[in-house]
Amino acid sequence: MARIAEITRKTNETDITIKLNLDGTGGARLNYPIGFMGHMLNTFARHGLFDLEVRATGDLEVDQHHLVEDTGIVLGQCFAKALGEKRGIRRVGSCLYPMDETLARAAVDISGRPFLVFDAQLSGIPLVSAPLGGGEGTATFQTDTVEDFWQGFSIAAGFTLHLDILRGRSDHHKIEALFKAAARAFREAVEIDPRSADSIPSTKGVLV
Repeated sequence: MARIAEITRKTNETDITIKLNLDGTGGARLNYPIGFMGHMLNTFARHGLFDLEVRATGDLEVDQHHLVEDTGIVLGQCFAKALGEKRGIRRVGSCLYPMDETLARAAVDISGRPFLVFDAQLSGIPLVSAPLGGGEGTATFQTDTVEDFWQGFSIAAGFTLHLDILRGRSDHHKIEALFKAAARAFREAVEIDPRSADSIPSTKGVLV
């Protein structure tokens, strides 16, 4: 049975549609107005081997917070929907990801109990960014929105998620390494375990 989900979320602030295939090949089709965040979503798809389609618009004349956070929420909703009752999954995954001078750590439990621990040690200085495709749009990326993205994601997905930077200098590297580490941890956690493919991986018998 295909583990695919498509969610649309439209508010007065944002309009986002995401389609996710957990058992994909890492392909991404993105129409996203924040260049750096588009790069992170593409990286996430590639390292998780998830097929990902994203169409998004938002009130960037206010700031990037609404769009980035709501993207995390919709992506989390897609994970929750695609996983269904979570039968047969490994449930837990982790990854240490080195990126030049940076070392990132991600650990996830698809527990049904949303919780985020986030320690990225970011400077708070915006990164220079251009819109995906080179069109008009924002010239910087607000790095403080990364935590908002993962907070929205973890609550919507029902994941317990720990994201840490163990060392690093470049904020770009820190954020990208965290997305790559998270993608690979999720890839491990959502994988079907052939030894218990028909079981819910919990002594409770449910993961909610």
